[in-house]
Amino acid sequence: MGLNSQYTVTTKYMIVARFEVEGVVEKPDVVGAIFGQTEGLFGPDLDLRELQKSGRVGRIEIQLESKQDKTTGVITIPSSLDKTSTAIIAAAVESVDRIGPCLAKVTLDKLADIREDKRKQILDKAKEILRTWVIEESPSTDEMVKQVSGVIRSADVAEYGPQHLPAGPDVANSSSIIFVEGRADIVNLLRCGIRNAIAIEGTKIPQTIIDLSKTKETTAFLDGDRGGDLIFKELMQVAPVDFIARAPLGKEVEDLTPKEIMKGLREKVPVAQSRPPAPRPEPVLAPRPPPIQLPENVIAKARELRGTLEGTLLDQNMAEMARLPVSELAGKLTNYQGVNTIVFDGVVTQRLLDLAEERGVKLIIGDRIAELTRRPSSIKIMTLPEVAGPLAP
Repeated sequence: MGLNSQYTVTTKYMIVARFEVEGVVEKPDVVGAIFGQTEGLFGPDLDLRELQKSGRVGRIEIQLESKQDKTTGVITIPSSLDKTSTAIIAAAVESVDRIGPCLAKVTLDKLADIREDKRKQILDKAKEILRTWVIEESPSTDEMVKQVSGVIRSADVAEYGPQHLPAGPDVANSSSIIFVEGRADIVNLLRCGIRNAIAIEGTKIPQTIIDLSKTKETTAFLDGDRGGDLIFKELMQVAPVDFIARAPLGKEVEDLTPKEIMKGLREKVPVAQSRPPAPRPEPVLAPRPPPIQLPENVIAKARELRGTLEGTLLDQNMAEMARLPVSELAGKLTNYQGVNTIVFDGVVTQRLLDLAEERGVKLIIGDRIAELTRRPSSIKIMTLPEVAGPLAP
């Protein structure tokens, strides 16, 4: 198990503990036991919930397996506290003696220093930078001509196949093609001179995509979010894709810079070496009431949209104006007048916020919030877990 790929740069140590339970329990039971049996032991300064809120302790990850009425597994907790405080937290976790209704034993496995792994990564990256520096800073004549001519030749988005899927102009003639999620991704790739991409347009894989994957070398270039995870799994079931490339975590292909696009495609991996993404665990915390009073129909919409990759536009009376796929939300928002609230099962991005501000939107509720450079003061931003509570385990 990698110790640093999914944690923030502030993480210094990793608590790793093993547990044995006399009975069958689930991940929420383990996390709930850790929070419940350590709460109040050392005051607010070392309370796990408070430490998570302040970012000094990361998300608790659980791996478990149940066999013959026994459950065993591993607990990992990232920490940016000092060594002493981290050791106290580790000892507190080890004191847990009951999980759910069952007796349990938790044993500390190790306290790992993440900074050692980070130093190795930095050294490896420095070597890579040194190897590629001259090439990237001094492009060949052919590369420069390609960059300039790519801008000139960037054609309008074409349509391909019986489903009229958005596509680059070279899809039909190219021996290799790139599958992306939506029309905006095609436009962004055309700006980089990439003309052999075609959009899937939703989690339901069109027959055109399935047919193309049988006759051409194919790369799926997907967003780095839950929507990309779902499309990845669906593709693996119906289309023989050759390579997988992903946008950085939390980013969408349509928002990537040319450098990020080329880097993502360079780092594609054969499907045989890739795995479907693991489910993203939901926080096992009791639902907190929304910080503002919301109408019941808005809360009901938030619950209804979880896991659908769809969104709804509401007017000032909270009546539904339109319901549409998340991939079309930003592109079609300008077609509607008087939108007061947006509720959708997707990531709140800076692009969507800017468009919503222009249209006078007052409230946005999304599944997650991306890293934002600016938060409009006129728009209240909330998440589906805040409004509807976490998904049921």
